[in-house]
Amino acid sequence: MISQTKLSSIPLRHAGPPLWLPAIIFTVLFNAGLYPVTMFGGAPYFPGPWETADVMAIFFQLRYPAAMLCAFFQFGSAISLGIFTVSAVSQLRFVGVRAVGSYIALFGGLMTAINISASACIMWAMAHPGLATNPSMVQLMYYVQYAFGGPGFSVPMGLLIAGICVPAAILKLLPKWLIVFGMILAVMGELSWFNLISPKALFLIPLTRFPGFIWMIIVGFKLPIRKKPNLDATIVPIA
Repeated sequence: MISQTKLSSIPLRHAGPPLWLPAIIFTVLFNAGLYPVTMFGGAPYFPGPWETADVMAIFFQLRYPAAMLCAFFQFGSAISLGIFTVSAVSQLRFVGVRAVGSYIALFGGLMTAINISASACIMWAMAHPGLATNPSMVQLMYYVQYAFGGPGFSVPMGLLIAGICVPAAILKLLPKWLIVFGMILAVMGELSWFNLISPKALFLIPLTRFPGFIWMIIVGFKLPIRKKPNLDATIVPIA
């Protein structure tokens, strides 16, 4: 007589990439893209949405190599975020999450990745010197790029975070402090939607984005990759 209970109690490991790896790559690539268009890369800096069309055009006329480099890195970061998203959802399902939260996380994460890639592609187009000579065209493309990379980043990112936190809280898959931290970020992400009608809500986008990088990396290390032992198996004779 051989007990299947002993066999079924062996923890099973999730077959997938370590979750912390795409989280770190996403963070590094996204911030590497910001470096050349900020004060660290030289003046003029990347214009804010409150700037005039002429200011926007001057930036892309003078700093088009920096803008193209930013688009290059951020497009790559979107791929890493997509890998993180599908890996995280697969891992949640593997350890026993059957609620809709995992699919909300999938929707939010993939939408964020798609919006980042769209924002990067528009910036790449704006970085071509011929387009920068038309301030009105630059301003139009800038606002579309901003919509994808601003609220288009933070709102679905909030869904990704909430979609992981809620089932993780129910099944006690993550530390309480990490779940609370994530839910605060998720709420700020959803409230950043108001930036589309009020410039005063702009501050919610970086408050979701940059702490969100830290949250993702920690989740990558903390989310369980093994199933709990199954001790309910019956004993069946094996010849």
